[in-house]
Amino acid sequence: MAALLNLPNSITLSRIGCIPVFVWVLSTSVIRPGTQELLAAGIFILASITDGLDGYLARKHGLISSVGMLLDPMADKLLIAAGLILLVHLTPTLMPPWIVVLVLGREFLITGLRSVAVSEGFAIQAREMGKLKMVVQIVAVVSTIFAHRWFEWNWWGFIVGVQFTARLAIWFMVAVTLLSAVDYFLAFWHQVNRSHGSAVPIPASPSAHSTGNA
Repeated sequence: MAALLNLPNSITLSRIGCIPVFVWVLSTSVIRPGTQELLAAGIFILASITDGLDGYLARKHGLISSVGMLLDPMADKLLIAAGLILLVHLTPTLMPPWIVVLVLGREFLITGLRSVAVSEGFAIQAREMGKLKMVVQIVAVVSTIFAHRWFEWNWWGFIVGVQFTARLAIWFMVAVTLLSAVDYFLAFWHQVNRSHGSAVPIPASPSAHSTGNA
C-alpha cells in the first residue's frame, strides 16, 4: 500500500484521474464553446506535465517501485488514446480514424516487443525518439482541440493559422510515430542478437517512470 500511495505514484494516479474529466469537458454541452476547448486543453496539458514530474521525483527520492513502472506508461497511453479517440469523433476531417489506428497500433506493437524482451531476459531502455513522440502527440492533440473551435487567431493583427498548425502537428506526429517504431524495433533486434550471441543472458534492468515513453 505504501508503494502505491507514495508521491510519484499519487501524481501518476492523478493523471489517470484527469482523463474522465478531460473527456467530459470536451464532450459536454454544458460549458460555453470556446471556454470548453480552452479548459480541455488546459487539463490535458496539466496532465501531460505530470508525466515528467512523477519520474523525476521517483528517481530523486529513491521511490522507484514496480507499481510506478506499471502505472506510468499505462497513464501515458490512456491519456493520449482518450484525446485521439475523442478527436476522431469531434474533428474527423482533421483527425481521421486511420491516423489514430496507426498511433495506437504502434503502442500495441511496442508493448508486445517489451513482453518478448522480458521473456528473453533483457530490457530496452526508453528511446529518445520515443520521448519526442510523446511531446509531438501532446502538441498534436492540443492544437487539434483548438482547431475544433477556431480556424485562425488574430492577435493584434498577427494571424495564427490554428487549423494549419493542427494539420502540421498531426502529420509530424504520424512521421515521428513511424520513425520511433522503427527505432525501437531496431534496438529490440540488436538486443536479441546480443543475447543470443552471449553465453549469459543480459539481465533486465528497468527503471521506474523511465520506460513509459518508448
